[in-house]
Amino acid sequence: MSEDLPELRASHEDRDRVVDALRVAGGDGRLSAEELDARLEGALSARTLSELARLTADLPVAPAAKDVLVVEQHGGKYVRDGLWQVPARIELRTRECRVTLDFTHAVTTSNVLRIETDMVHGKLFIVSAPGIVIDTDGLTLTYSKLKLHSKNAAADPRLRLEFAGKLLHAKVVEQRR
Repeated sequence: MSEDLPELRASHEDRDRVVDALRVAGGDGRLSAEELDARLEGALSARTLSELARLTADLPVAPAAKDVLVVEQHGGKYVRDGLWQVPARIELRTRECRVTLDFTHAVTTSNVLRIETDMVHGKLFIVSAPGIVIDTDGLTLTYSKLKLHSKNAAADPRLRLEFAGKLLHAKVVEQRR
């Protein structure tokens, strides 16, 4: 959001990015509930990039997401939910493990997330929200199942999950919120 071009029109993606930043600031205690509500309303109704920039001008710049989240686990369960920053890539190397990735309140910095899997005897639960598209074309399944909602090819997805890798006696289940 450049000060050089203050009258550029804001896109849905620009508004979503500011909404995510405001939610993180609210979760960190930087904004009261009333202030957060007012700023979220302002972000959703903003027409220009300068209007959006004013809503976050007094907040620290969010640290960039880690490039890679590696989940290497044997047994048990791994859960990522609530307000969390989505990395550029996730590597799942699990055995006999239940993994839950809840994107309901996740903060995204990119519109594509690559999830590389090497799962044996496990389950992966993806909790999705509107605007999330799941692409499993890169997966190799051996005695495994995908339980996904119909391919919701949104014209302009908020987040595209691109799976690659292999599943052996494993299952990927999408749950909608």
